[in-house]
Amino acid sequence: MNNLFEKKAGIALIVFTVLLVLTMVMHPAGGKLEYLIRITPLIITTHAIAILSLPFGLIGFWGLTRRIGTDHFWSMLAFASICLGLVAVMMAAATNGLVMPLFLQGYKDASAETIESIRPVLRYSFSINHAFDFIYTGAFVFSILSWSISILYTRKFAAWIGWIGIAISIAIIAMFISGIAFNGLMGFRIFVASIVIWILILGISLTRKPV
Repeated sequence: MNNLFEKKAGIALIVFTVLLVLTMVMHPAGGKLEYLIRITPLIITTHAIAILSLPFGLIGFWGLTRRIGTDHFWSMLAFASICLGLVAVMMAAATNGLVMPLFLQGYKDASAETIESIRPVLRYSFSINHAFDFIYTGAFVFSILSWSISILYTRKFAAWIGWIGIAISIAIIAMFISGIAFNGLMGFRIFVASIVIWILILGISLTRKPV
């Protein structure tokens, strides 16, 4: 029964990564307010997909934690951290992908002067969104690092998966220190591409028998 749950959790992680990639591909670049108002449906759809991915991610990561062991400190710490990260993703997606476009729709026929007057509000909204970006970036990196340590310690997965996770975590931290902004579109794509590789490997591994 446990193996069946973990197999389904692995499938959930695969679905999670597919939806993340779809979000990354569809995510529009920034632009003038007039442009953002015109592409409101695309903005809402993209972030709705990101929000849709979260339950799949949560159940998948719980399956990963169960496979490693709920009595293992680093595994449970990783799960606690990823829960924080998933909540932050939801808040970032809701703020930038639902609140902001719905707010802008009220100004689709406004004059240039009126649109200019709401820029401080939008800057504040973007600042809130960026705060959540930093939270989920840090939470995901810490979770990957913690699970990787757990994998190397328990050997519930192949050791090379743990080493890849550690390498990805160090690479993301190095990129952040070097000044790459993960709250920008390019940084977001780099971040998603990096974590998707590791999560997809784990999802596939969960669908197989334990080593």
